[in-house]
Amino acid sequence: MRFVTVQQKNETCVGLVDSEKKKVLLLNPTEEARTGNKIFPDTIQECIAQGDTFIDQVQSLLDWVETSGQAETLYLSLEEVTLLAPIPRPNKNIFCVGKNYVEHALELGSADDIPEHVMVFTKAPTTVTGPGAVVLNHQAVTKQLDYEGELAVIIGKKGRGIKKEEALDYVFGYTIINDVTARDLQAKHKQFFMGKSLDTTCPMGPWIVHKSLIDNPNHLHIETKVNGQVRQSSNTEKFIFPIEDIISVLSAGMTLEPGDIIATGTPAGVGKGFNPPRFLKPGDQIEIFVESIGTLTNTIEE
Repeated sequence: MRFVTVQQKNETCVGLVDSEKKKVLLLNPTEEARTGNKIFPDTIQECIAQGDTFIDQVQSLLDWVETSGQAETLYLSLEEVTLLAPIPRPNKNIFCVGKNYVEHALELGSADDIPEHVMVFTKAPTTVTGPGAVVLNHQAVTKQLDYEGELAVIIGKKGRGIKKEEALDYVFGYTIINDVTARDLQAKHKQFFMGKSLDTTCPMGPWIVHKSLIDNPNHLHIETKVNGQVRQSSNTEKFIFPIEDIISVLSAGMTLEPGDIIATGTPAGVGKGFNPPRFLKPGDQIEIFVESIGTLTNTIEE
């Protein structure tokens, strides 16, 4: 199952993208066609919080669509809707893991910069924007806007003190994030939050892939292109800290909740890592591909 949040006729709906990634089924309108009722919550966070009940209800709806003979009229083409970020407004800051690939730590520093423990910072909820959206260039405050392609984890149930061997049980699914970063603000303020939290600097999407479709999130190819040129190419098997470790560390004394987002770190090949650096320019197009999920595409404001 691939879950989306879409805008259609000035309404925001939770939907399900088909296996060919060409059509979308809007959950509540489809349920109304079946029973006359709306049973699904308005936001994906509320849907996720229902746990297995939500998945069972979606499966029941899909089964009905398949046997109803109405699939052609119930599904919409993706061109008929506007894809928003799958979680358009997170309930809290996005958790981000820094320097989770050895090569990335080395391109920004030295062997001394390879972390011994999970390194975490956050991005404000107001950073989130959707697939296809324009990322503001923020030229009034930064001259060093950079890209970071990342696999993101969506937490599915509440937990604290989660054991590593149970961590993936707390995952709902996975999506893609571009952790757009103002490198000069990072250096100026001596911390990450300001340089990571400019508006629209967390493109997310295009959908959340339910965990049942991904056998091993720690073994996925990831690739970032800028204007068609490959800049990053790696695999999540190169994580310093796999997803199980990240979830366990974050939850050691802090409660994780349904809908929480964890960006797992970016591989080598960011703009700052080149000599000379290759920072983003107005009009640049960034495409981030993650195996088993799809491609997130955004353009920098001209």
